[in-house]
Amino acid sequence: MGKQAKVTIAPCMSACPQGQDIRKLTEILARAHRGEIPEEEAFEQAWRVATERNPLPAVCSRVCPHECEGACNRGEQDCAVGINSIERFLGDWAIERGLKHRKITDKAQPEKIAVIGSGPAGLSCAYHLARRGYKVTIFEAFPKPGGMLRYGIPHFRLPRDVLDAEIEKILDLGVELRTNITVGKDIPFEEIKAEYDTVFLGIGAQKSVDLHLPGEDCSGVYGGLDFLRLVNSGKEVEIGREVVVVGGGNTAMDAARVARRYEANVTILYRRTRAEMPALEEEIISAEEEGVKIIYLAAPLEVLSENGRISSLLCQRMELGEPDESGRRRPVPVPDDTFTIPADNLIVAISQQIDWEGLEPLRAPLVWTAEDEEGYTQRNGVFAGGDVRGIGILAKALAEGRHAAETMHANFRGLETPPAPD
Repeated sequence: MGKQAKVTIAPCMSACPQGQDIRKLTEILARAHRGEIPEEEAFEQAWRVATERNPLPAVCSRVCPHECEGACNRGEQDCAVGINSIERFLGDWAIERGLKHRKITDKAQPEKIAVIGSGPAGLSCAYHLARRGYKVTIFEAFPKPGGMLRYGIPHFRLPRDVLDAEIEKILDLGVELRTNITVGKDIPFEEIKAEYDTVFLGIGAQKSVDLHLPGEDCSGVYGGLDFLRLVNSGKEVEIGREVVVVGGGNTAMDAARVARRYEANVTILYRRTRAEMPALEEEIISAEEEGVKIIYLAAPLEVLSENGRISSLLCQRMELGEPDESGRRRPVPVPDDTFTIPADNLIVAISQQIDWEGLEPLRAPLVWTAEDEEGYTQRNGVFAGGDVRGIGILAKALAEGRHAAETMHANFRGLETPPAPD
């Protein structure tokens, strides 16, 4: 027998946490370009290839950092293939045409699955289970589905009509959505566990982390996610003329850009340099273009107030020392170098965490839920994905939701367990 041909995975596909079949997508579109198949047929085929793994292409293309493009070897010749733009076009085109997802089987499976949380991981898990004929019920604490996609990302980055349309396509597969229900508070987790054959835990890290500074408890101080949630829920927020945002991630950039839309003068404080900023470069550039000022190598020391409301922020100049466990150089204070910046509001966007109230038995030591490589938690029959496995990008959450669904299906039907995503 001859040697078996070695299959090489394209760099873009390896870089995508979902392992999206980008080669197949582009080949279908290339066939239409060559006149081999009609454009409409090609677009639908390509969309169905994309949604084999990702049920939210129009959403994902707007907020994903598109690591696939960074790995595209076409960039060595001129520029990377616009994979993100292709995905966005296909997602928007499918919404405009009213395309529906198709089930893999018409057979109704006997098992029932509960999905706790309707963020990207929960939606992905529900989608892939529903396509396989399972009865899925999503429990969502907020009034509308979407999790961080709806309540943590500004409208100007992710239009809500796009989010609503792609979620509706998932629900059209027969997924039941129960909103305004917090599992562990409104309904005991053990009751869910007893009623359903398997549970998927997909609650997001939607709790802001405080700075623990003197005076931080005064009026006018918001957590980054709390601020975005209020704005995205249409609730009134009090924003003054001078707003200071602390943090260097995408949440900090989003909060700063939202505050600018309230006509505030916005300053971001970041304790390292621009090179260490975890936010996407395009988000930093957008913030700067919109008038956000960034002060690097600075950290807050104390929140100063007048009559119970923030008036200014005492800050410390920093310099970079030796690398820490993240590989970034550790910021250290510059002796005797402080300054004060006026502030009508302080938005703290340094990190986020899971709110485990009511679900304490599922909580592992420290912050995250512990599971094995197949996605199980330490509780039998409970899977987890998304932020509960560690904060990551949207594509990672979608991949973990899909893998959990595929593993559940394999376990129910006695099939081989699929390999875990990288």
